Amino acid sequence: MSDQRRRLAIRGVIFIVLVALLFIFSRYIPRPFSAFAPPGEDLDDFDGIYSSPDKLSKFLLSLGPYSPAVFVLLQVLQVVAAPFPGELTGVAGGFVYGKNFGFLLSTIGLSLGSWVAFELASILGRPFVERFVKRDVLERFNFLTTNTGVAICFVLFLFPGFPKDYLCYVLGLSRMKLSTFLLVSIVGRIPGTYLLTVQGATIRNEQYSMFIIIAVVSLAILGVAYLYRNQLFDWLKHRHEPK
Repeated sequence: MSDQRRRLAIRGVIFIVLVALLFIFSRYIPRPFSAFAPPGEDLDDFDGIYSSPDKLSKFLLSLGPYSPAVFVLLQVLQVVAAPFPGELTGVAGGFVYGKNFGFLLSTIGLSLGSWVAFELASILGRPFVERFVKRDVLERFNFLTTNTGVAICFVLFLFPGFPKDYLCYVLGLSRMKLSTFLLVSIVGRIPGTYLLTVQGATIRNEQYSMFIIIAVVSLAILGVAYLYRNQLFDWLKHRHEPK
């Protein structure tokens, strides 16, 4: 067995063990929420879970005690393969599980997904990463793959609207240690994750005025970040360049 396959096998076993523990944890923990629908409830449009918070929430509610585990896996998939927007799962998590538990589950899923993406990039290299990240995006952020500054990467994870899932793959090609990456990515995602969870929780609690306030503030922050994205990128790149 080659070194590459050995590393993949080890990471695969670790991931399977973590998923198994996740389902055990999900099955036997007390339910800190009361929104569960009866297990096995039929869905009107299963395909709609990829585009509608309501459909996704209904799907999660139909899974009974295994709902938290499946939600975490959806967050993992959202990072690794991005089949649906992260905003969708983040808001749905707050709506179904409440502010605190929804935030915890989202953080676990995003952290696990970030680790998987980082490890895949680190083990399989750039040809594999190019299947998920466009070449022009990789070229733009190529400076991060050499002597990457921790503070710069932390800012990028904090930056609203930045493709953080792509960043996990890019940093997997860098010299950054896994422990450093996990610290930067987990802490850097916290503000955005919490904000999305709170939005979902306010809808669940019918606090619509609060939801509107949070949504407006979020859109304002996102709009400013989008308008000045190029300036921020150039500043970060300049800060990274050797003196």
